[in-house]
Amino acid sequence: MTSQWQYQVRFDVNDSAAAEALRRQHRGPTLARLFDILAKRGAAPKCQFDVFAEYVAAAEEHGVENYPLHHWTKAAIENPAKKEKYLKSFTLHVDDREVYAKEIADALEADLQPLATSGLITRLSKYDTNPANNPQPQGHLRAARVPD
Repeated sequence: MTSQWQYQVRFDVNDSAAAEALRRQHRGPTLARLFDILAKRGAAPKCQFDVFAEYVAAAEEHGVENYPLHHWTKAAIENPAKKEKYLKSFTLHVDDREVYAKEIADALEADLQPLATSGLITRLSKYDTNPANNPQPQGHLRAARVPD
């Protein structure tokens, strides 16, 4: 039976240099294995800081009243400690989708686990869109049920 919820995989990398290379899609020796895994699954990393900055820019262009997380998001990217944290944090999009089937998320998580064990990835998480599991707003991640 297919899950009614969609999923998303997120991870943090171990240092600023790796994060910057990943943001720029620079396939150096440190990140080659990660890029191979992502290519195999049709996944692309999106830096959480960049996603937040895009949200703030859109809110300020189109009217912050339509963006309920504008204040929180802007404060987060302007805080030096949080900026450093979010520059190392990545969300995986698969085939240009923010959320995807559980089977895809499970496969990505399994493929990335050795990189967490080796230390390149310092945190590996899988989230679902079930509002009961995500009581805090996720900014760009909205609850989305899969049609029956």
